[in-house]
Amino acid sequence: MQLGAVFSHGEVGTDVTSVRDWAQAVQDLGYDFAVVSDHVVGADPAGHPELERVYAIESRLHEPFTLFAFLAGVAPRLGFLSSVIILPQRQTALVAKQAAEIDVLTGGRLRLGVGIGWNPLEFMALGMEFRNRARRFEEQIEVMRRLWTERLVTFNGRYHTLPAVGINPRPVQRPIPVWIGASAEPAVKRACAIGDGYLPLSPLAGGWQATMDKIHGWLQEAGRDPASFGIEGRLNAGTGTPDEWQKTIEMWRGFGASHLSVGISGLAGVDAHVQRLREVKALVGT
Repeated sequence: MQLGAVFSHGEVGTDVTSVRDWAQAVQDLGYDFAVVSDHVVGADPAGHPELERVYAIESRLHEPFTLFAFLAGVAPRLGFLSSVIILPQRQTALVAKQAAEIDVLTGGRLRLGVGIGWNPLEFMALGMEFRNRARRFEEQIEVMRRLWTERLVTFNGRYHTLPAVGINPRPVQRPIPVWIGASAEPAVKRACAIGDGYLPLSPLAGGWQATMDKIHGWLQEAGRDPASFGIEGRLNAGTGTPDEWQKTIEMWRGFGASHLSVGISGLAGVDAHVQRLREVKALVGT
């Protein structure tokens, strides 16, 4: 089970030295990859009473591909996971190009985590349609995979037209693994049908065991081997005790998770984050 550290945007902050120190410490502790989340714009909730929630403007968030490029330079042994790029609010060919570039710069150590998103304000700000995002999402993945593996792509779909074009350089991994973040049942089922792995944002009704049972059933329906399908476990080590963390680690091991990402929040400063990551690494082992 590979082990990753979730980059805490608000607590690591924007100081370049702190970002570098965090990444190098994660690498030196023996973590396999870093995880970065995605929001492009924030808003003031008071200005949008019609919405159940917005991504608050007070929450700092680095842009994932840009941050990956920096981290690849200061911590060259780390792999990277976006969890998750909101794919339908971004231009498909540009995402394919950016992901390919990160894959080249890291020697083939990118997993592209993607999701359909929930925030209509971001779609509006980026000039993308919110209501058809789920339908476009599947076609986007098909287009990206073709751009990563073919020299020239001709594609005439419902949402994309590519007239014999390509990207150069193409990635080391052909194609880059696409992992799908999901919490609703249709999205988890979609991950089983077309994804290389599943990023569990929250369990389905019945809890994690019921979720995993459904995933195995959906993989079989799709004619896929569960052993070749990645599952990323999640551990929130910002709260709780080592005994509780150990139980979560063993739960994901029991589910056959291929990766485990460790998130930490509520601790001030890089040193505190690194110490907590050290404690978790000792529980997981080598």
